[in-house]
Amino acid sequence: MRIAVGQMEPVLMDRVENLKRVRALLNEATMNEVEVLVLPELCNSGYVFESLEEATSVSEEIPSGEFSRELLSWSKENHLVVAGFCEKTANGLYNSAAAFANGEHLITYRKLHLFLNEKDWFKPGDEEPPIVEFKSARFGLMVCFDWIFPEVARVLTIKGAQVILHPANLVLPYCQDAMVTRSIENSVFTATANRIGTERNVTFSGNSQITDVDGTRLATLTGNQAGLTFTDIDPRKADDKMITERNHIINDRKPELYLRITQTD
Repeated sequence: MRIAVGQMEPVLMDRVENLKRVRALLNEATMNEVEVLVLPELCNSGYVFESLEEATSVSEEIPSGEFSRELLSWSKENHLVVAGFCEKTANGLYNSAAAFANGEHLITYRKLHLFLNEKDWFKPGDEEPPIVEFKSARFGLMVCFDWIFPEVARVLTIKGAQVILHPANLVLPYCQDAMVTRSIENSVFTATANRIGTERNVTFSGNSQITDVDGTRLATLTGNQAGLTFTDIDPRKADDKMITERNHIINDRKPELYLRITQTD
């Protein structure tokens, strides 16, 4: 299965230009026979808003908005695509990742862990991260700052994810390394699609990557490179959770001793 991450520089509050840049990545993916594509967080809108009004002005409903329709159309040719959205709902705005495959909207995941000023514009999600199935493989969804909470990747692993798809707008310098760890500790593939550029004095780190189940970086982009990188994987490799001949990553856990993790006081 050929999987790719797309790296781009969204233009803050410029829907026309952002759609143009997304289309360029979709076209590149088609030319390279990509089957699964991950695009960055908030790729329809840009990131560094200064007011709720700014964020609202570039939000869209999923799956009826123009970015959704573009991704739905591309997915019709036996493709899966996951992208980050500034999502408009009747209850407010969410920082979301939507999955489309075979011309259908599969699911929308709303980011659980909001970073810095995101808390001023977005509501946090309140449902556990989901799994979607495509071509007999299982894909988990998370968004950007979810990376720092190992529980997210572990929940996806327990639910059966073989590959974690990760739209992102990363700024902290060690995020990509943490996703290497998420792969190792869960024996899963990860695909992090990050953005590039500087927006209102916030600089994004690029370095989008796809990691193997042992943490090896299979494909990477540089910190300022717009475009696509891809690799071929066998998702079934993630079903083997034996880290040694006598150690199983999931079965060797002691969840009865981890109850403190879910305590709130």
